[in-house]
Amino acid sequence: MAPSSGKRMELFDSHCHVNEEKFDEDREDVLARMTACGVTRYAVIGSDMATSEACVAYVKTHENAVCAVGIHPHEAKGYRDGDLDTLAEWIRSGEAKAIGEIGLDYYYDLSPRETQREVCRMQMELAWELGTAVAFHVRDAHQDMLELMKSMKPHLTPGILHCFSGSAEIAKEYLKLGYHISFAGPVTFKKAPRLREAALLVPRDRLLIETDSPYLAPEPMRGRRNEPANVRFVAEKLAEIREEPLEELAACTFANAMRIYGLTP
Repeated sequence: MAPSSGKRMELFDSHCHVNEEKFDEDREDVLARMTACGVTRYAVIGSDMATSEACVAYVKTHENAVCAVGIHPHEAKGYRDGDLDTLAEWIRSGEAKAIGEIGLDYYYDLSPRETQREVCRMQMELAWELGTAVAFHVRDAHQDMLELMKSMKPHLTPGILHCFSGSAEIAKEYLKLGYHISFAGPVTFKKAPRLREAALLVPRDRLLIETDSPYLAPEPMRGRRNEPANVRFVAEKLAEIREEPLEELAACTFANAMRIYGLTP
């Protein structure tokens, strides 16, 4: 994957879960492979209060990692009074750089839909109060998510539609609201024409790449446990789809992730 210029290419995996237990037995090897592939920065993302706390602890001992903290729609039913205060403390202290992953998931419906919407709304409002970015998880719920976002338009902060799964038309709606679109392994799948169409229209300054590891391994790793090193396959596919030099796509997605997570070069 060496760029034609011979200059080392840096990649930013903007959304992964490499801190979780599925990597406990070989995490150092995973991180070494990541570094060898040029993935020099990465974001670990919480999905409930326990995993968010674990993310905060993880970044204290891994200098190239940043984290987001939040309550995933699957876990919305477990929301408790005081959770927002704890999330706010992590953001204010600088230990966490974004609220996430939050959103709506109607595919599994592991929490009641109304509960998902209310917990998502509260966290979006908290992000606005704190002036921080948001990482969104949306599956089979784009219309409701867009309606919620539009109803809160005066209180929206920068955000990422992580592992984007919608159409080009849906992507346009998120882009109109100022959001970034992040692509993961599914954009490399053979039967992903909608994602490839969406990938063509995202402006360079709104484009991100991720693995969502250990989930959704890209081709040619599909079916295996995913890991941050594989973000290179996402970058390569997007560069092919968009007919852009790989080095330039890597550079712009790296810069976009640095900006949205409030990091300095």
